[in-house]
Amino acid sequence: MDKTIRITLGLFIIILVAFAVSVSYTIYIDNAYRTSLSSTYSYQCTIITNDLLTNVTLFVPVPASPPGNSPVIDQISAHNISGFPKDWNAVLFDTGKATLLEIAADHIGQPPVNGSTVTTNVMFVVDVDSPSLVDTRSPMVDDAVFRPVQNAIDTACPAGTRGVPVLPNCTQYVTGIYAKYEADPAASVGIHASVTGRNTWSVFHPEFNEYHNTFDVTMSGNNSGWVTAQGWLEYGIGSYDEPQSSH
Repeated sequence: MDKTIRITLGLFIIILVAFAVSVSYTIYIDNAYRTSLSSTYSYQCTIITNDLLTNVTLFVPVPASPPGNSPVIDQISAHNISGFPKDWNAVLFDTGKATLLEIAADHIGQPPVNGSTVTTNVMFVVDVDSPSLVDTRSPMVDDAVFRPVQNAIDTACPAGTRGVPVLPNCTQYVTGIYAKYEADPAASVGIHASVTGRNTWSVFHPEFNEYHNTFDVTMSGNNSGWVTAQGWLEYGIGSYDEPQSSH
């Protein structure tokens, strides 16, 4: 009987130790994930022209969720925009279908010098921390992308993204900007914008997941009206084996 008790007690101790180790490991993993977890958005917009534009008014989309919430509006409203020229005006508008940034400037760019064009490249940036986890799996449905989204078509991703642990998904679509300015007929104007939503954490080694959204448009000469822009969304990039978190 004593031998049976000793065996039973020994098994109980082994089970108890294994349980304690398992709980401690789970707590460590969860704590490491939570304390290292960071969620961010990085928004950039670049305006390029090879000539002088005058009396400029642009309405360009900023990333926003379907209800119109944008992670960058507080920074823009506070004029905390890295690289934004001091002589430009910036005002945000919510149209119900998209969140737009109105850019107004007396002029952008430079006229040709000695018959040669001069390229002007202005890029402004807003980087923000997110208090909640970024939805990098389905950002078009639940997170901040350039809107409105029209004629969306799922398509194959570029070969360069194949090195990530989980194959991403890609969608092309069209959106729009408003551009009004005066320029020489030979003037070329390009607008490129991007937003990257990203989650990073470290449990034994660094991990991440993210989505990347862009739009591009090129215009020539004078412009006064809405212009179609090409949108691109790449999502589900990175690792998705992170522990569950309430972050």
